Amino acid sequence: MIFEALALPGAHIVRLEPATDERGFFARVFCRNTFEQQGLNPDLTQCSISFNAARHTLRGMHLQRAPHEEAKLVRCTRGASHHVIVDLRPESTTYLDSAAVELSRESRDSLYVPQGVAHGFLTLEDDTEIFYMMTGDYEPAAARGVRWDDPAFGIQWPHKPAVISQRDATYPDFDDGMT
Repeated sequence: MIFEALALPGAHIVRLEPATDERGFFARVFCRNTFEQQGLNPDLTQCSISFNAARHTLRGMHLQRAPHEEAKLVRCTRGASHHVIVDLRPESTTYLDSAAVELSRESRDSLYVPQGVAHGFLTLEDDTEIFYMMTGDYEPAAARGVRWDDPAFGIQWPHKPAVISQRDATYPDFDDGMT
């Protein structure tokens, strides 16, 4: 695996290093020891799938409040998606900054989202599927979010969402005390 650091501390694109032969290839997408050596939380304890039927479906921006914060390893297994992360760690030098990456079935890249960083994505194709590995169990009372178009972040999305949940569309303006 190749770890490419993003602008937000602790966030990485994880690229495959395929071993190829006449059958195709084999590649690791996760290794506890390697993640630990990179300084990333390797305690991935839960896996989930997000299936999105329509192009330009937006999910996010989500995170969990302490003490239930979670890191995520996210991979697009079908279709293509534009992922955005926003640093909501007040002590971070990149507080309120964002970074974006495109994940697709073809690239096979993953995005590592550290704890305290909000994550969301916009599908770029119909029938897009996202696979998540998380470091903690979902705790509904700790679930938080920030609005995808909040001016506090200035996120540049590649398209306007065509499908978005009522919850994601109506998060209030960002407030430093919300997380």
